[in-house]
Formats: sequence, structure tokens, C-alpha cells
Amino acid sequence: MTDFTIPDLKIKPREGGYARGQEGLARILTAALSLLVEQGSKALTLRRIAAECGLKAGNIAYYFSSKEELLRELLDAIISSYEEAFDAIYHAPDTTAEERLERIVMLILEDIKTKQTTRIFPELWAMSNHDPFVHERVDHIYRRARVVLNDLVAEINPALPADERETLALFMSASMEGMTIFAGHDKPWIGKMPAIERIAVKSFLYAIRAMRPGEISGVVQPDSEPQPA
Repeated sequence: MTDFTIPDLKIKPREGGYARGQEGLARILTAALSLLVEQGSKALTLRRIAAECGLKAGNIAYYFSSKEELLRELLDAIISSYEEAFDAIYHAPDTTAEERLERIVMLILEDIKTKQTTRIFPELWAMSNHDPFVHERVDHIYRRARVVLNDLVAEINPALPADERETLALFMSASMEGMTIFAGHDKPWIGKMPAIERIAVKSFLYAIRAMRPGEISGVVQPDSEPQPA
């Protein structure tokens, strides 16, 4: 298991903001996160968020001009916390790319077991099906989250072209995120997560090493027997 942890939120200070204003910002975003986890997206109204953090609804407008702006900043704070944890692993000294990939995979799958992650992301997936704004933001945060996977694929198999690296990183990300509904918090297969982690690490490393340029895009036909590097 990795020693790295993912904080709840990584809130970026606003330019020119004073200490009390920053505290208020953090208070609002923390309240919004709590509502999303405990009550779902239906609870994300400015009035409910204000009540959760002990403010009047009108006070929220001092920090956010709209619900969309609040949601944008909340999602940025969520994904920034992942980026911070990923960055720490990616730049860990005296480690191979394979070791760093294993740590990233373990971190993601361990995080899926938490109540917060199990509840937040499926809510966002459902919202993105009907709300173009949420769809754009969810796509954006997943693109940011895949950057480190893409970079590690490039280190392990530098022969793969950029578009094929991106496709492989997308496959890895989707494979892990999909476990949320099966082995997340309070889900039936959560006890199997250690086994799933071992399968994920081994299969991802094998796939990265075995893929030849053009094979993912279908330009090159795969050999009958894969030849991993």
C-alpha cells in the first residue's frame, strides 16, 4: 500500500484575498463537499450550502456569483488534491517508472474504497448526463487526472505515439474508476480490492510493455504471441 494520501480538498487561494475571506471560501467549499457526499447532488443549492456552513444565502454571493462558479471551484479543489498526491509520487526520488505506476494505481484503488470518493464521482457522472456544464467540468478533471498516467506510459514504453499513449491511459483510468460501483465504500466486492489492485498493477504493466506502435490504433496487426519488453 502507498504511503501517500489524498486530502479532501486543495483550495487555491484567490489572488488578493485576505485571510478571513480565504477562511470563508474554504468553509463554503467544505460544506458543499459534505452535502455532495452525504445527501447527493440534489442538495447542492446555494441555500442548502449556506445553511450547512452557518451563513445566510446572500452571503454566498460575496464569494460566488452563481452555483456554476461554486461548482467549478469545488471540482477544481477536488482534482487539485489528487494532482498534489500524484505529483508527489511521480517525482519520488530513486524510483523506477514501474514503481511509480504501481503506487499511483494502488493510491487510486485504495481511494475508491473511501466513502467520499465512492459517493462523489457517481453523482458527478449522473449529473454530467444531463447538465452540459457538469459534463464539461467532469471531462476536464479526468483529463487532468490522466496526465500522470500518460507520462508514466511514455517512460515505460517511449516508442508509443502520443495518441496511443492517451488511449492506453484512458483505458487504465476507466478500468479503475469502474471498480467504484463494485468495490467502493459499502459495495459488495470491497473485500476483493487487494486482489483487484494486484491484477490491475500486473495487467497494466504488461499492456504498456507489450504494445507496439500502431497496434492500439489498428495500423499494425498484433503478433499471435505478445512480446513484452
